[in-house]
Amino acid sequence: MTTTMTAPVTTVPVRPTARRTGPSFPALSVLEMRKSLTTRSGKALAAAAVLLAPAATTVAVAASGEQLDSPVGPLAVMGMLTAFVVMAIGVLSTAGEWAHKSVQTTYLLVPHRGRVLAAKAVAVALLGAAFTAVAVSMSAAVLAVSYSDMAWDGALPAVIAVIGAGAAFAVTGAGVGAALANSPASLTGLYLVILGAIPVLNQFKPEIGMKIDPSNAVINLAQGTQTTQSIAILAGWAVVSLTAGAILTSRRAVQ
Repeated sequence: MTTTMTAPVTTVPVRPTARRTGPSFPALSVLEMRKSLTTRSGKALAAAAVLLAPAATTVAVAASGEQLDSPVGPLAVMGMLTAFVVMAIGVLSTAGEWAHKSVQTTYLLVPHRGRVLAAKAVAVALLGAAFTAVAVSMSAAVLAVSYSDMAWDGALPAVIAVIGAGAAFAVTGAGVGAALANSPASLTGLYLVILGAIPVLNQFKPEIGMKIDPSNAVINLAQGTQTTQSIAILAGWAVVSLTAGAILTSRRAVQ
């Protein structure tokens, strides 16, 4: 009689797969877009971003008695004007959360601060591009009605350039707002630097000022001059501010 020995079967426990409970990145970006447009200040800035440029174009056309040969210059200026408004939307998207304490809810929903800031950057970039596109298109319509004989050569590249600038300004605002966590300080600091300090620097050190001036970068990019430098300036502002915002946000206590 033969006895067969059977080795004991060892059962390896299977680890349960953890499922992500938070929203996907696209869904989070859409959520951040909705959050930026649900507050009264967000709605007011959105309306200003869309309407300010065509209103200013209408006033400028009414006040000018001269024939306009090209729309590129006015479209560049109106795009820059809109970019300054959408920059405020970017600031409120990040700094506003700290001011209103809603950042606690945000980080409970998604406890990864870098992911949240990236979603906010994408959200305000899309909003900035969309608002700038609408505003500049309406400005172009005003110019088309007012100057029927105007040549439109270069208008499309100018519109594309200022749309990109609007996205860059909005991301810059979001980065600075995340870094300072204070809306008034962020807005005041940005406008003082861009509209105050840099123009003064352009007067005394133009070789330095022209390399960091985002306003001139928008104008030059729309006009097709110094394209590489202008793109580098706008991208630099967005990247540096967003990096500073990410670093300081990761070290800030949520209260």
